[in-house]
Amino acid sequence: MLIGAHVSPAGGLARAVARGVERGCDSIQIFNQSPRMWRPTAYGPEDFSAFRQAIEESPLRAVLIHAVYLLNCASEDKEIRRKSLASLIQSLRVGDGIGAAGVVLHPGSAKTGDVGEAIARAGLVIVEALAESERCQLQLEDTAGAGGTLGRSFEELAALLDAAGAGARLGVCLDSCHLLASGYDIRTPQGLGETVDRFDRAVGLERLGSLHLNDSATPLGSNRDRHAGIGTGELGERSCAAFLSEPRFDGLPCVLETGAGGGAPDQDDVALARRLRRKGRAARAARRPRAGT
Repeated sequence: MLIGAHVSPAGGLARAVARGVERGCDSIQIFNQSPRMWRPTAYGPEDFSAFRQAIEESPLRAVLIHAVYLLNCASEDKEIRRKSLASLIQSLRVGDGIGAAGVVLHPGSAKTGDVGEAIARAGLVIVEALAESERCQLQLEDTAGAGGTLGRSFEELAALLDAAGAGARLGVCLDSCHLLASGYDIRTPQGLGETVDRFDRAVGLERLGSLHLNDSATPLGSNRDRHAGIGTGELGERSCAAFLSEPRFDGLPCVLETGAGGGAPDQDDVALARRLRRKGRAARAARRPRAGT
């Protein structure tokens, strides 16, 4: 598992690499522009080259881009869909330029409208965005389920993937906080295992491209997206350890988005995640039946 953190690219894309190294990360996640503004940051070939050189010279093994929060590919408003398309294309093209493992996208919201129609609208936007970029994977993130947000269940994620053409560049990012909030009981290794089984049946494990590890400030099935630092919320350290040590998650980027104090994750948060992974792996080994018993 490539444990890492969301970091800022302020001062230039290559600065994000330095911040990841400072935190002891194996992977990082960045916004390619301000998450609260439509205006894209004008990166060029020199920025991409500097980033690639910096990451090549670092221990980092993966980078994710998170699309900005303003996007709603499922909106009934044509202007919002147009802006969402332009921003998503920009994110994917930056991903192409820096060799990102994927762009993580909140699929959008139906608001109070028909969910099936919203999924179809989102699918059309995603198809066009992929056609206007080259290589970078697009990973749809599961949601906590508030309001009309899409992706609150594995079946909705599967429907979104189908609506977007189900091509090889489409994947999924699973967020631990969102899983719990949307009703998937991942608080025990058994519950997490059953949840991963359900994901495999509905979507397919081959689609799983990355993970977000966030604790949840709200309980199972709350449908509220309220992150907490790992070990400080409804999941707690034991459940976070189980998530970090799930064998089917091995090799995936796993990004912390929230630190213990509620702000950005720091070096201590990343170190805690590593300790919890070791504890989780040890606990799994202890539960494994011994030969001849």
